[in-house]
Order: sequence, then structure tokens, then C-alpha cells
Amino acid sequence: MISGQKINGSSSLLYEQVALEISGLIEQGTFRAGDRVPSIRQLSRRFDVSINTVMQAYTLLEDQRLIEARPQSGYYVRSRVPEIREPDLQSRSLITPATVTISDLCHQVMCDMTNRDILPLGRAIPDSRNLPIDKLNRIMASELRRGGEQSVQYHMAPGYERLRVQIARRVIMAGISAAPDEVLITSGCVEAVLLALRATCRTGDTIAVESPFYFNFLQMIAELGLKALEIPSTPREGISIEALRYAIEHNKISACLVISNFGNPLGSLMPDERKRELVELLTVNDIPLIEDDIYGDLVFGNERPSTAKSFDSSGLVIYCSSFSKTIAPGYRVGWAIAGRFQGEMERLKMMMNIATASPTQLAIAEFLATGGYDHHLRSIRRIHARNLSQMTEAIARHFPEGTRMTRPVGGFILWVEMPVGTDAIRLYHRALECGIGIVPGPLFSLSHKYSNHIRLSAARWDEQIERGIKTLGELAHELLGESNV
Repeated sequence: MISGQKINGSSSLLYEQVALEISGLIEQGTFRAGDRVPSIRQLSRRFDVSINTVMQAYTLLEDQRLIEARPQSGYYVRSRVPEIREPDLQSRSLITPATVTISDLCHQVMCDMTNRDILPLGRAIPDSRNLPIDKLNRIMASELRRGGEQSVQYHMAPGYERLRVQIARRVIMAGISAAPDEVLITSGCVEAVLLALRATCRTGDTIAVESPFYFNFLQMIAELGLKALEIPSTPREGISIEALRYAIEHNKISACLVISNFGNPLGSLMPDERKRELVELLTVNDIPLIEDDIYGDLVFGNERPSTAKSFDSSGLVIYCSSFSKTIAPGYRVGWAIAGRFQGEMERLKMMMNIATASPTQLAIAEFLATGGYDHHLRSIRRIHARNLSQMTEAIARHFPEGTRMTRPVGGFILWVEMPVGTDAIRLYHRALECGIGIVPGPLFSLSHKYSNHIRLSAARWDEQIERGIKTLGELAHELLGESNV
């Protein structure tokens, strides 16, 4: 049939009728937020219409904000919760370095995350039920049996060679070309970032960071005696290049630390062009970039996003990542590709703890070599995409009107903005009394901004988590009501 043809005497166009059919299925709950709707070819056959007609129908549904396209993956039902507003990036005069202080609340929140009696609504740790535990245990046992001496001896920096070879092969998909000798194995991504900070900065130096930014990194900066300079960041594009340029012009910056893909807590994905601009800006000013890409493998589509490191031609980008968010948080196996800082970071690594544990290095190397990692990623990506959609729908049902949140296309973190007057720290304490753990927004800022924001995790979704969201919404309603009295 010809696209746009009228049928059955209807006053609507053919593509509008197709769109109406799909929107009706969404309204009645056949397709829910996060569900994949039929492919263009499937609908073309189903309605006996041209592919162009279905494409017009899906464009209309996108305009109506009912569905969204995900690269290399298809079309999915959108959550109807309003997105976080883009921040005001014009207040550049407020960008000044600040001394970071150690937060008792930060320590308490971290302790909450390990307490099994607390429902982990804010914990950025993958759900154990979605991890390849049995396979890893079998591999670990096998490697310990056959590994002999290499399973119990140090694999000093840069680390176990077979694992470094596997990582060097994997990062090709992130746009990085690195020899195995350029990969440094670390005890998780946090250690990789710590080594990078120590290799690039001295006490009293200033680090440019995104705002909001991962609170544990802010505490690390404090421990090192460094200052942090907050650069506004957006949910769509990450750190503001314009604000960073202004900050560089008015401050002496020793390094810049960003989470480039699905950052914590905004879940932002920096477009390739912005990554290129970021690297170019820092390179011109001879400022090292410490890039944390721990969530990069958790993209919801089939195509892994690129990295800032892929645009590095001068060795100024220190690329850090780990397997903690994908397969084994307790194994504490991460890595860095450090460019011109490789030698210094290897020296610091050996001085700090000599080497990362050998058995876990051997086990992950075998897991990667036998193809288990890619199979696992395909599964966990689908799970996280569904979990995030179900959580946003639950928040829409139970939280106060006016609540907004981010719409990440990877990872499992949600950044929730509640109506003004809903105090996040008070909500944290009340939720804790109900056995629920969240992370209050002020922890993600040096200046205690984001007072009505919280970070939630959709790594797990079940009836218990849904009840926890309902309780959290009720508490938010109470706090908002109290603020309006």
C-alpha cells in the first residue's frame, strides 16, 4: 500500500491509524514502560502496510513521547515521568575551587550499603542474582587446580599477562588501541582513579570534577588533600565544555576527573563530539584527563559507546575501568591505560600493595577468553533496561506530583529530583527508620546542592523493591506536606 493512503473511508491517514493501534496497546498495558514494541518489519507484515508507513507511525509516536528509539536495538515504550531539567550553565562566576571535607554522612551511607537488613534502593552494586556466580566459581576452582605456582604468587604491576591481553582486545570496542603492556591491573576502578590522582596531582592542587559527582571520589579527593572545582553537568551530555573552558581560564587546574558513559549519578552519556572537544580542550592546556568508564559496557543498545581515551593522541588521558559493575564486585579487579603516566602509576601500585590478588585475575582472564563475558552482557543489559523502566513507572505512581528523573540509556542509576521542600537528608533518615537505604543528593556536591534530589539504583527489581519505592513515595509526600505547613 502507498504510505499515507486513506482506507475504509476513515478521515485519518494510514500511518496515523497504525500509530493509534500501537498507542492503544500502550494505554491498555499490553506494552509497558521499557518494553520493546514490534519491529518496523513486523508491523509492516502485521498491518500489510509499507515500511515507510510504519516509520512515519513510529515518528509520530516518538513526537508524542510514547516510544523512543535505542541505537542498534529498536523502539521501546517511554516512561511518562518528566525528565530532569537542564541546569543553568550561565552561573560561571560561581565556579571556584573548594576544599573537600570528610563527611560522616558519607561514611554512614557506605555502611548502609553492606547492611543486609536495609533494603538497598540506593546501592550502586549489581544484583547478585544477575551475576555469573556459578560459572565464575567453577572457573576459579579450575584455575586454582591447574594454575600451580601462578595462582598463589604475585603478578606484580602491570599484572597478569593473560588478563592484560584480554582487556587490550576488549577495549578495541571502546575505540582504544592499547598493547597489553600498556594495561595496568588494579584492585578495582577506585584504586585506578586513586593512582591516577596521585600520579597527576600534589597536595593543594585543584581537580575539575562534574557536578553532581560520585561522592566517594569527592571523599578520595579530600583524603589526598586536594581541592575540587565543580563544573556543571547535564543529564544529556555530561560535563559542560563551556563551563570547563571558563574554569580553566580563571583557575590553575592540575587534572580533570569525569565519568564519560552513564555517569554516577546523572547517567549521562557524552556524545562523541563532546568527548573529542573535552580531550582537545584539556590537551591544549596540558591538563590530564582521568576518565572513569566503569559503566560503559552496560549500554542498553548493541553498540558500546566510545570513550574520551579514543580521541587521545598525546597520552594525557588516563582510562580507568573495572569488572565491578558487570560481573564480580567482590573480585576487585580493575585496570588503567595511563598513557604517559603508566610508569608512575605502576610504581605507585607496587608501593601501595604490590599486586592485585592473583586468583581473581586468573578467573576473569579465563572468563573473558572463553566468551562468557559477552553472553552475560547481553543478558544484564536487558535486565537493567527493564528494571529502570519499571522503577520510573513506580516512582511516577507513588512520588509527589512534580517529581522528575533522568532517562539513562545505560547503567542502572536513577537521579531523582523531588519538588522543592522535600528535604533529601530528612528523607534519608526517615527511610532508614523504615529499613530502606537511599543516597541523598547533597552528598554529590561540595556546596551541598541538590537538597531535594536522591540517587536510586535499579540493579534489582522485585516486589520488595516496588514496596520500598511505594513507602519512599509516601515519606516524600509527608515531608513535602510538612514543608508547606
